Amino acid sequence: MENQQKQKAFKVRGALSKLSSLNAEERDRGVVAVSSGNHGAGVSYAAWLLGIKKAKVFVPETAPKAKVDKIRYYGAEVVQVGRNYDEAHRLAMAELQKYNMSYIDSCSDVQLIAGQGTVGLEIMEQNPDIDLILVPIGGGGLITGVSLAAKHLKPNIRIVGVQTAACPAMVRSLADNTMYEEFPSDDSICDALIGGVTDIPFRMAGQCIDDILVVQEKTIRAATAWLLTEEKTVAEPSGAVGVAALMENPSYFAGLNVAVVITGGNLDQAMMASLLNDKPGVKEA
Repeated sequence: MENQQKQKAFKVRGALSKLSSLNAEERDRGVVAVSSGNHGAGVSYAAWLLGIKKAKVFVPETAPKAKVDKIRYYGAEVVQVGRNYDEAHRLAMAELQKYNMSYIDSCSDVQLIAGQGTVGLEIMEQNPDIDLILVPIGGGGLITGVSLAAKHLKPNIRIVGVQTAACPAMVRSLADNTMYEEFPSDDSICDALIGGVTDIPFRMAGQCIDDILVVQEKTIRAATAWLLTEEKTVAEPSGAVGVAALMENPSYFAGLNVAVVITGGNLDQAMMASLLNDKPGVKEA
């Protein structure tokens, strides 16, 4: 239930892990990040907590207001550029050389991935009998960390990723044996899962990811609404894709003890109203 984590997303784990590894001189220079929202909020909070006074976060112009507000709340400067994450990332990288600040990668960083991996550690500590963990895939940092931690404790556990059909970047990257750092997307409510994959997660996918399920946007909407109405928990669509995978593939999970990582809960009011007014016609898993 990372939707109940500080900043309502798992990203704070990796941000704290990375920022706490910086030396005094690096902290004094400040940090810069590119984010669809949740990573930026995690970096902003971690910087505030650790006394790092300068933090700059680039986000796309389409980033949900709920996420942008969280980034600003703890003092980071927000720069909104680009129509989507890939474009924001490209524009930010072109500007990065102007700043004498430490870049905090959202996915492809050893310290950051180690922080995300604590999700896997906690799952296995709480229930060693778990057979399979369902993890949303965006850039790939979370599933890499979760897998490394969980498989260290239980080598035969299965780690299954979930992507939206609107942007199956990791699926295509692995199928084509090509790391797509940028990837086209259809319209999607999963802002945190849009864009390409990153270096370390792509190179380690063979040992970390056992399978990837691709789910439809319609089912993601239904899953997010079901969590709201039946489980009384607020999840953003990107965080609810594991529940969507259960809805679309019940036979896949038959007889297994499954853990589903709900990665975030930063859901805009307008989106919540839209989801609750849907009549998706998808039954409970």
